[in-house]
Amino acid sequence: MPEAGRSGAGGYDLTGRVTLVTGGSRGIGGAVSRELAAAGARVGVNYATNAAAAEGVVEEIRAAGGEAVALPGDVADPEQAGALVAAVEEAFGDDLWNVVCSAGITRDNVMARLTPEDWDAVIDVNLGGTFHVCRAAARRMMRKRRGAIVTMSSVVGLHGNAGQTNYAASKAGVIGLTKALAREVGSRSIRVNCVAPGYIATEMTAALPEEARSGILATTPLGRIGEAEEVARVVAFLLSDDAAYITGAVLQVDGGMGI
Repeated sequence: MPEAGRSGAGGYDLTGRVTLVTGGSRGIGGAVSRELAAAGARVGVNYATNAAAAEGVVEEIRAAGGEAVALPGDVADPEQAGALVAAVEEAFGDDLWNVVCSAGITRDNVMARLTPEDWDAVIDVNLGGTFHVCRAAARRMMRKRRGAIVTMSSVVGLHGNAGQTNYAASKAGVIGLTKALAREVGSRSIRVNCVAPGYIATEMTAALPEEARSGILATTPLGRIGEAEEVARVVAFLLSDDAAYITGAVLQVDGGMGI
């Protein structure tokens, strides 16, 4: 096990641990990449299309003294997902230790107007991508008998949301996948947990009309939209040895929206 070293804002130590963050270039994924690197992890920042955003995160991490590399790959493609897991090990010359499945998309519409193409796209990336990456990562982790995986669900996956049947279904599926996989690999000392954010300040929520924003705040006991860094610190905790006896859990980071 790596020796203790520097820690991120939450005080969690991930020194030297090779970590893959899918969708790690923007929003919550970008915050997770930066937080884990600050905790000492060597981070593979995955992106599907926006190379510039991924390189920007990598530059920030390196400027702060951390280790990171940008890794292209569409997690909805099982071959690319498998290659991505291999690529992060090759980049750092060491075995994979942690994975964060943060890649996700939305294609919102009410069900009556939702096209099969938009249904498939969201399911393929959000749920299928999580499956493909977890499958490839778990195979490697099982041989080493250690590792931690964090998947990314949503408050919508727990409670639903009008106009997001595809997104809600994909994120509810991620919760089921997480719990089942945690049971499968626990005997190999691999932990699998899930984070379910509420409404977080990202490009997506910034585009919400004021009426929708006010409605969100009205149903959130803490009365504010969360910050991506608040989610990132929970992810760092779940990957750290401080969470060594936690697996199969779903941690809501939603300001109380899901109460």
